Amino acid sequence: MTDERTILITGATDGLGRALAGRLASRGATVLLHGRDQGRLDTVADEIRDTHGVRRPLTLRADLAELDQVRRLAGEVREATGRLDVLVGNAGIGSGLPEGRERSTSRDGYELRFAVNYLAGFLLTLELLPLLRRSAPARIVNVASLGQHPIDFDDLMIERGYSGGRAYGQSKLAQIMSGFELAGRLPAEEVTVNSLHPATYMPTKMVLEEIGHSADSLETGVAATDRLVSDESLATTTGRFFDRTREARADAQAYDPAARARLWRRSLELTGAKDLTD
Repeated sequence: MTDERTILITGATDGLGRALAGRLASRGATVLLHGRDQGRLDTVADEIRDTHGVRRPLTLRADLAELDQVRRLAGEVREATGRLDVLVGNAGIGSGLPEGRERSTSRDGYELRFAVNYLAGFLLTLELLPLLRRSAPARIVNVASLGQHPIDFDDLMIERGYSGGRAYGQSKLAQIMSGFELAGRLPAEEVTVNSLHPATYMPTKMVLEEIGHSADSLETGVAATDRLVSDESLATTTGRFFDRTREARADAQAYDPAARARLWRRSLELTGAKDLTD
């Protein structure tokens, strides 16, 4: 069956994002590729065109460590297409290499992993929400992790007791919590919002540089993510977290309505985003 949807994938130049883009394009979907390096974007776009005999995907360059670039990215998406059926939030940085294990900040002065892995996606989602809603039924799929750490709202930027693992885990839990909160604000028939741990230690550049070995195959992660993107049986499934293809429990904080609401408010303040769900 031909897939005629338009799908934006962030972090599409390597690993899961790159493989998912090729898989969706092979079925006929119009994929929009985001990355932060134009050369790598061009390589992936050419690869998809030549391998699958499809139109060359549109490439969109933005560094998610700067919120103004995230806003620009959203504007370019809106200019490029009149519809957006799926947003896959895949871009992110891990707990260590290649970015490093020490605390660093984004161009806006926020803890880097929280900024790139969470705040950028939060802002991009709200910026593109009107387009997604006009394209209903639409889906938002956030690539999160089983590696989660409770959020300390009194030290959101982890200025005390920093570790790359804690920062990564906090950013991934924030993704899941925000997804739960957004799902509760939108009709499932209009836009669904789900998060997943796609696989454990896939052989991606990020994993191999930090861990040195893989566990699950890349195909495991691609298949699990594609399921949330494409499976018709999940058309109105929303506000869930999955471990690969199995529904799972996130950290307990994700089920605390007060904590989710507090994160939502702080995220609006930090990004300057407009709350389009009110």
